[in-house]
Amino acid sequence: MRHRFIITAPLLAAVLVSPACAQESESQEAQARDNTLIATVNAQPYELDLFRAYYGELLQQRGGENNAQLQERAFNEFMNLIVASQEGEKRGLADNNEVQTALALQRMMVLSAAALQSIGTEFDPPESELRQAYDQLVDQSQRTEYKARHILLDDRDKAQALIEQLDAAGGEGFAELAEEHSLGPTAEKGGDLGWFDARRMVKPFADAVAEMEPGAYSPQPVQTQFGWHVILLEETRAAEPPSFEQAKPQLKTALQQQKVAEALGQLRNDAEVELNEDVVKVRETPDAAVE
Repeated sequence: MRHRFIITAPLLAAVLVSPACAQESESQEAQARDNTLIATVNAQPYELDLFRAYYGELLQQRGGENNAQLQERAFNEFMNLIVASQEGEKRGLADNNEVQTALALQRMMVLSAAALQSIGTEFDPPESELRQAYDQLVDQSQRTEYKARHILLDDRDKAQALIEQLDAAGGEGFAELAEEHSLGPTAEKGGDLGWFDARRMVKPFADAVAEMEPGAYSPQPVQTQFGWHVILLEETRAAEPPSFEQAKPQLKTALQQQKVAEALGQLRNDAEVELNEDVVKVRETPDAAVE
């Protein structure tokens, strides 16, 4: 007897591997990767791990959150994939040259990704290299943060008039002018932008702030795509870099990626390659210069 059925989210949640499973012991992982079936379709069995792999790719592609709705949709899409692929087999499409080429390419891509991942995990950066990478990060990330207020207007003449009013008052009353005249969302806070990295701001605004001294306001209106700004720079400070422990996971990943790139380059250099010059145009590179 044939049955139509819908698999429910609670059941899917019970069989899907959660992110925490990556930290389980090898024995638990081995149990998770057994020959358990998720379904038998037209007398052909399909393992649970196959669906897990499909669901994992779906999560990455859609950038989605693991939830009941996505799980049910994924299962239905997986079932569609099964019956459509079975139909392709029936039609003899597995012998089609284009299909065989696509399958071969997919196999190469999967094996390549697995090999590079394996190479990366074999390298555990020593503390000394992590510390060295951290020192470089700190040196490269040295930058200034700014604390400023601004008044946003829709007309240059209005902005210029406020600058002249500030000139007459010796620069006093900026916050009050912002509350009264600014069109920006910070008007109610006297135009206060708080502390910010200039890279978060549009370029004309960032360039203007970088040229100012603390306590000064912009001598000319600054135009951006949002309108005309009058800017008051209140304070500056050196940005605080992340601690070593905070940066450590990212540093480890970066060093592993560097090792993978080096290993890949070595594999290319060691490979014995014979090119079909009727198909591939070979460009000769000059020898390295000798000092």
